[in-house]
Amino acid sequence: MGFDAIWISPIPLNFEGAYHGYAAIDFYKLNPNFGTQEDLTNMINAAHDAGLWVMLDVVANHVGPVGTDFSQIVPFNSSSNYHPVCQIQNWNNLTEVQVCRLDNLPDLDQDDSTTRQLLLDWVKGIVANNSFDGLRVDTVEEVKPEFWKEYISEYAGVHAVGEVFNGDLDFVSGYQDYLPGLLNYPLFFTLRNCFISG
Repeated sequence: MGFDAIWISPIPLNFEGAYHGYAAIDFYKLNPNFGTQEDLTNMINAAHDAGLWVMLDVVANHVGPVGTDFSQIVPFNSSSNYHPVCQIQNWNNLTEVQVCRLDNLPDLDQDDSTTRQLLLDWVKGIVANNSFDGLRVDTVEEVKPEFWKEYISEYAGVHAVGEVFNGDLDFVSGYQDYLPGLLNYPLFFTLRNCFISG
């Protein structure tokens, strides 16, 4: 078919009814939509045998929609793991984007040393224990960019492509200093607008 990589959704156990992977409640348990750990390992091994990379989608910005009942989240079960509750209202206010909730999803505080280290250790372990070849990083602009350099370069140790969901080329390109690759949303928005506007 001509492709040489597979990009899979986030694998942590998700909030009930959330199949997609972006609503984690337990970072250490596998989402059953991927089968068992043995099934996941077999899929990765089969991909590698076929010469394919396997890229894992990762989320270090937020967890599942539990309001403020953090006792449901493993390992981030304390209010100290999160920014104070606020909702993103102004996407042009970068501070608000980085500390407030996206769609009311509890926003992890990477400036908290415990939270930061748990996230760093998790990505290092998940990559090493499963032989992932790369990462697709969700919600990049919602986290201070310095965190991503440490998360990718020092802990994950694999290629990564980040999601900066913004059409401003200058804004998106600023993240090139922190991640090895970025999804091209400026081009996406330009092409979409061409088709919409005619």
